Amino acid sequence: MISVKNVLVALAVAFTAYLAARGLWWTAPVPYPLIVVATLGMYLATTWLCIFWEPARTGTPEEEEHIGDVDRPRARLPIPAQILALVAAVLVPSAISFAVGPESVTAGFATWYLGGIGALMTIVMVRRRPWTAWAGIAILTVGSMVWMGPAAALALGLVGSIVWVTCAQLLVRSLDRAARDTSRLAQLQRAASAWQASQVGRQRERRVQVQQALAVAGPVLTRTVATGGRLTDDDRLEARLAEGRLRDEMRGPRLLDDEVRAELERARRRGANVTVLDEGGLEGLDETSLSVIRGQLAEALRSASSDRLYIRTSPDARVAVTVVGRSPSVGGPSEEDGVDLWREIPHPGVA
Repeated sequence: MISVKNVLVALAVAFTAYLAARGLWWTAPVPYPLIVVATLGMYLATTWLCIFWEPARTGTPEEEEHIGDVDRPRARLPIPAQILALVAAVLVPSAISFAVGPESVTAGFATWYLGGIGALMTIVMVRRRPWTAWAGIAILTVGSMVWMGPAAALALGLVGSIVWVTCAQLLVRSLDRAARDTSRLAQLQRAASAWQASQVGRQRERRVQVQQALAVAGPVLTRTVATGGRLTDDDRLEARLAEGRLRDEMRGPRLLDDEVRAELERARRRGANVTVLDEGGLEGLDETSLSVIRGQLAEALRSASSDRLYIRTSPDARVAVTVVGRSPSVGGPSEEDGVDLWREIPHPGVA
């Protein structure tokens, strides 16, 4: 499969080779042809090195840079390649102008370096080294104006090189902005998906709770309607037990299993007032840990004889559940209760 990157690399190689080939199309005698050929070879080697040299993936900010939360790093041109590009910007204009002689410094085969160095600095800009690219353009500007004069340099291609580098910088910034926007949109999409999933989960949980409520309270309500509200003592007891079961399911579902439910109902049938509250602290526990906690809770309820039972989860790192029992104090005021049960159920694995 042909990627966009491979197409751009092929175009860059072909274009720089074309610019260098123009330097060999001599239309006048060249005093130092070996210098021209050597300069062309040095230019092509430097340019293609800047195109193909990929830094090692060490994860350092100097070599890699991430945009948003995108995992793929964007490769930056290594420092040695930057130095070679600046050396080419210094040497190529002077070497070519010296080699072709003062009579040919404005000839087509001698001015190719205006576009060649501009193309090289465009590559450096695309490789995310803007300061190096603009430094190379500044060096090219000074060198070309010294050898052929400001008017000739501007007319023969210097302006085009400056425009290329400017457009490359604007394009790179636009691509980076698009990448950041894409990353932000992806984050928003993930957040929306998570919110939607949580809403679906809550709806499913509410449906389960409604079904449980109908299963628990349905028979009692049906009997109440059928008798016109005239309930027997057993019916009232069943209604009170049904209300307690519903409260338990809504306030502390993570504390409940069949054994705990049976002990809670046994406590209520003997007349105890039971309150179950899940106030946090059990989040993240696996089913095995919850089973251990529920087993200890059932054991504590089995031995309880208090008139009021308060079962609460604890946010403490050591204590998972607290069970408090209160009963009227013997010989004390009737409105005061004494604590006759205190049990702290620790998190599994906590001594």
